[in-house]
Amino acid sequence: MQAEKRSGKTGFLYKDNVVGYIFAAPFIISFLCLTLIPMALSLYYSFCNYKIAAVPEWIGVQNFANLLRDSTFGHSLLVTIQYVIIGVPLKLVFALFVAMLLTKPTRMQGFYRAVYYIPSLIGGSVAVALVWKQLFGSRGPVVSLIKSLGATGFNFFGSTTWAFVPLVLCNAWQFGSSMLIFASGLKQISKEYYEAAEIDGAGAVKRFFSITLPILSPIILFNLIMQLISGFMTFTQAQIITDGGPNYATNYIALNIFKEGFAFQHMGYACAQSWVMLLIMAAITGIIFKTSSHWTFYES
Repeated sequence: MQAEKRSGKTGFLYKDNVVGYIFAAPFIISFLCLTLIPMALSLYYSFCNYKIAAVPEWIGVQNFANLLRDSTFGHSLLVTIQYVIIGVPLKLVFALFVAMLLTKPTRMQGFYRAVYYIPSLIGGSVAVALVWKQLFGSRGPVVSLIKSLGATGFNFFGSTTWAFVPLVLCNAWQFGSSMLIFASGLKQISKEYYEAAEIDGAGAVKRFFSITLPILSPIILFNLIMQLISGFMTFTQAQIITDGGPNYATNYIALNIFKEGFAFQHMGYACAQSWVMLLIMAAITGIIFKTSSHWTFYES
């Protein structure tokens, strides 16, 4: 009897495992085919002189040595870091500001959240990038308004100083996902904290910096990491709106990798750049996690 029970339990567990593997198979297959295998091939090609549809030629670390002498790659890295430093905090501040407005109870609260989230769904598309290019073009409404204020001859896309501004604003406009995460975090903050602070005489600004920000700090950390990764991978806006110009002022690292791999057919060199970018992103993320213990508050 015990042997039969054991065999019955074993058969039941086996069936459960089979069902689990069947449901997990689409993810496992897609992860292997679209992520793990391409990453392994990319790492191999980074040590090769490789063109698409050609036989890879092993050259060792030559691609990585060339990166140290490549001024274009160094400049792309610098302008990408500049874009991330300016664009990511602006996006998070704007998302938190709108989230605080939308957490106030109103009849149209759900509608407003949906409307503000729409830019995150379509913001990275080519069509929106083309519209943004027209808005900030030399004959667009934004430049026309600036010229009406006395700045004659002003042109965003003709200036190496101001060309990044439309790209940063386009990225900040896609704040919907961060906004929803902030909104959910704001709803979890107990009203008792604010009531106690009001009794002690704390104003709105004091309550924000002493209660809201500390309790939201884990969510800020999550949004910061996600938007940091997204900022380093900025491609569509830079290619469609400025194509890296003027004078490589917006030639962000993802766009530079694309040009090296597909325009110049230096696929091995592009793979090497991709891995360097991955290591830089991992290092920055690690530093943020390492220092987060000094500014992140966990209620538990």
